[in-house]
Amino acid sequence: MKILLTEDVKKLGKKGEIVDVSDGYAKNFILPKKLGIEANKAVMNEWQVKKGSEENRKRKEEEEAKALAKELTGKKVVIRTKAGDGGRLFGSITSKDVADAAEKQLGLKVDKKKIQIPSTIKGVGEYTVTIKLHAKAAAEICLKVENDG
Repeated sequence: MKILLTEDVKKLGKKGEIVDVSDGYAKNFILPKKLGIEANKAVMNEWQVKKGSEENRKRKEEEEAKALAKELTGKKVVIRTKAGDGGRLFGSITSKDVADAAEKQLGLKVDKKKIQIPSTIKGVGEYTVTIKLHAKAAAEICLKVENDG
């Protein structure tokens, strides 16, 4: 019997998948616990439409992220902070600092968890920072740290 899963079922499949199970397993376990529904023609058609629209949404998100990454690549963000002799900072620059500066200067609201700083920034200078916008799209921006003293 073909079943469209409405919940994740261990060792069987994830929500939204169509699986083939024995009649007894479907009638005695899957259907009574509302873990899935029988995959008849109407359900299959609805599933195909939903799957197609989900793929279109994902493709559109990916294209938007790639376009934004292309636009952002090469942009410069400047952070001014206090530094001592020799350009050493009092503290370090974190991904939160970069996210705040990017929001103010570029108008881009980025989650600090998506910002990848190559190493700890503890000095004045220019650094390359990667912003992961999507699984398949990332932008590299130039981060310039200046002395505010």
